Amino acid sequence: MEIINLEGTEDTPKIILDKSNGIFEISGRSLPEDSAEFFNPILEWLESYSEDPNDKTDFVFKLEYFNTASSKLILDVLSALEDIDNTTIHWYFHEDDEDMEEAGEEFSELVELPFEFKTY
Repeated sequence: MEIINLEGTEDTPKIILDKSNGIFEISGRSLPEDSAEFFNPILEWLESYSEDPNDKTDFVFKLEYFNTASSKLILDVLSALEDIDNTTIHWYFHEDDEDMEEAGEEFSELVELPFEFKTY
């Protein structure tokens, strides 16, 4: 499977989707001009991955900030991950960032996935 490895910018998150090495991560800031267009390849990749996933999928979110449009697409990513057995979400947030912690808690209530909350 093709690896998605996008370097983060000021407006877009760093994204690594690497099935063979078991690395699945979205990190940084997410406020792309067109969130749907930006996240579409990620959703397509996850759809392909769901047809033949690894035995275990640890998906890391380490976001500093995301806008409202991105939150909808993050939920779409989480919804796609619901179809993949043995997926765990690792939601990282800065120790003093209550907003990002709460966002993770809200997402965890919207999807049927185990969440692990971690500070950094």
